[in-house]
Amino acid sequence: MHAIHDFRGKLRQPAVAPTLTAYVAWRRALAKARAQGDPEPAAPEIAPISINLDLTTACNYRCTHCIDWDILNTPNKYKEQELRDSMRLMSERGLRSVILIGGGEPTLFPRFADFVGYLKGLGLQVAIVSNGSRTDALAAAAVHLDERDWIRLSLDSGSNELFAAMHNPTNPKVTLDAICDGIPGIKRANPRVRVGFSYIVVWTGASREDQDLHENIHEIVPAAERAKRAGFDYIGFKPILERRPDGSEVMDPAKADRELEEVITRIQAEVDRAKALADDGFDVYESINLRVLKEGSWREFTRQPRTCHMQALRQVLTPTGLFNCPAHRGVQKARIAGPKAFKDADSAAATGVELSRILDGFDASHECREVTCLYNGVNWWIEKLVQDPSVDLRDEVDEERLDYFL
Repeated sequence: MHAIHDFRGKLRQPAVAPTLTAYVAWRRALAKARAQGDPEPAAPEIAPISINLDLTTACNYRCTHCIDWDILNTPNKYKEQELRDSMRLMSERGLRSVILIGGGEPTLFPRFADFVGYLKGLGLQVAIVSNGSRTDALAAAAVHLDERDWIRLSLDSGSNELFAAMHNPTNPKVTLDAICDGIPGIKRANPRVRVGFSYIVVWTGASREDQDLHENIHEIVPAAERAKRAGFDYIGFKPILERRPDGSEVMDPAKADRELEEVITRIQAEVDRAKALADDGFDVYESINLRVLKEGSWREFTRQPRTCHMQALRQVLTPTGLFNCPAHRGVQKARIAGPKAFKDADSAAATGVELSRILDGFDASHECREVTCLYNGVNWWIEKLVQDPSVDLRDEVDEERLDYFL
């Protein structure tokens, strides 16, 4: 497992272990109180360690494969001062990292670079996932970042033609060439920050609702070549996800125009060719989803414990509310609270009550039964800690990695 996906190791870091310890101790105490018929203890005053923060629903693309299609360009928005207050309170209660991603294009948020600076002033690690249309805004934000932060652009193609077909930018001047030409400017603004090229692998037969998507397996290698030439630090590959009627995001490799084994063989061959481009200055990554798809073990990651413990430690804050997981972003049954969930102490206390409710009421073994969950292993580990009070949580603390993205 690559270190970026070793969530158990990240939770064992001394800087975040107190939050994990407080959570596990509470769940143990809760189970004991229920068994004895005693009053239930309140949730601890903790914030998640890491959040996805959707700054806006506004987007200047019309991507055919967008998983958030239904919530784009809606009138929902934050009051900026309330959002800043939320970030400050959360940082005081254990928040360590923020990933600006999803819902819309984060660089369209007013005063985007200033807001990134505010997050860094709170001592948070910050990552930015952007469509790449505004590299000037990314360069302005990059000034505030350090070597442990990162920027990732969702590009999914190796040619201007396929890029336009997949992403449909509203401004025809936004091309893959133009985006790649902007990478040196980001690097000049801050040579320390890592910039990645994200590539969602799509096969013929994949769809979003009733719309067929553009296959891009044939452009895996050209994309890697382009990424290296443009000055990206890495390219990362992951398989397409689709949204089920119940709202969950799932991988459905059975929806292919050919036998699954043939599709996987083609993907494997192209990714292996791309890996040959890796060197000391350029990396090629595969997501857990892509790896387990190729290994044929992806269904093992759909077997979840009843309680998803990670929903207490990693959440998604959007202009429409606070949700328990990126795989259920915007889904009502996964909504913990409103967008003001951590605006002040009173709202945070109410959010703690709602978190208790969803931990009991959201049955991950059922609701996530088709989700290839990145947090599967760490959830089962936390489940064991909760169920076995004899485990001394102090023994679980390990080395500091200074990586708090979950």
